[in-house]
Amino acid sequence: MGEQLNHADSQATSVPLVSVVAPCYNAEKYLQVAIESIFAQDYENFEVIIVDDGSTDNSVAMLRELQKTYDFQLYTQANQGVSATLNNGLKHAKGVYVSTPDLDDIMLPGSISLRARYLDEHPEVGCVGALIIYMDSEGNDTKKQRPTDIKRFDFDEILSSAVVIGAPVSLYRMDALKAAGFYDPCIKVQDFQMTLKIAKHGYEIHELPVHVTRYRRHPNNLSRKFKVLLDADMLAIAPYHAHPGYEKGRTVLVHKALKYAVVSDKKYAWRLLRSIPLRHFNKTTLRRLRRLVMHH
Repeated sequence: MGEQLNHADSQATSVPLVSVVAPCYNAEKYLQVAIESIFAQDYENFEVIIVDDGSTDNSVAMLRELQKTYDFQLYTQANQGVSATLNNGLKHAKGVYVSTPDLDDIMLPGSISLRARYLDEHPEVGCVGALIIYMDSEGNDTKKQRPTDIKRFDFDEILSSAVVIGAPVSLYRMDALKAAGFYDPCIKVQDFQMTLKIAKHGYEIHELPVHVTRYRRHPNNLSRKFKVLLDADMLAIAPYHAHPGYEKGRTVLVHKALKYAVVSDKKYAWRLLRSIPLRHFNKTTLRRLRRLVMHH
């Protein structure tokens, strides 16, 4: 058990402290395996901070029980959404780098060390992401993102192509988070706004062609709530309305929402389609339109 306790106390180590700041909301079914995976990291200097965002299940009681085995800080709050939850956790974080896993996912053992080493070697990078292995709600692998080369993004590309480096695979430089002013609590989804804000402050964003997390797909995933996601995405790009890449990025985000809307909410889908200026129509727009007309 000694190995599980107090990674953050290894002051003799030369590697930077990593703060693992994890939001929790009604994750009781997955907490044990998620926390086991965090404390199974092969990186020797990290602290773990968990903030419960007003869970209505047994999450808090389970977390308090798990504290008997694993050394992590636990804070609770009334429900405010993931962005405010992360801000709360970051107030207590002392790390040079910050990881923000979800507590329904599973971190692979080299997850932190791979990305921390990369940030050590690339001071110009404010956020490094990586790839995920998808699994179903029962933990069975369903597919893997395909590795290619290291991808490098600047602000213009992130905005115009709506590039999101997902929170479960991101390792952030704390200085970059501070420069970005942390998360806007009014924007309910955290990853896209932070990718944009860090890049806007001149940091590069890189994505490594390695798998670091097993990402659980289940009915409660925020990514399935396409209207909530689109609203958050639109708020995230709103400050950059005057940028030449804004309209193109907006179209990408509308296409993403249309993928679900054409099947589940035709009236909303038509409204979204009409919001795309004709000059931004492309093959994806026509594909979504065809699906909308053909789908019964």
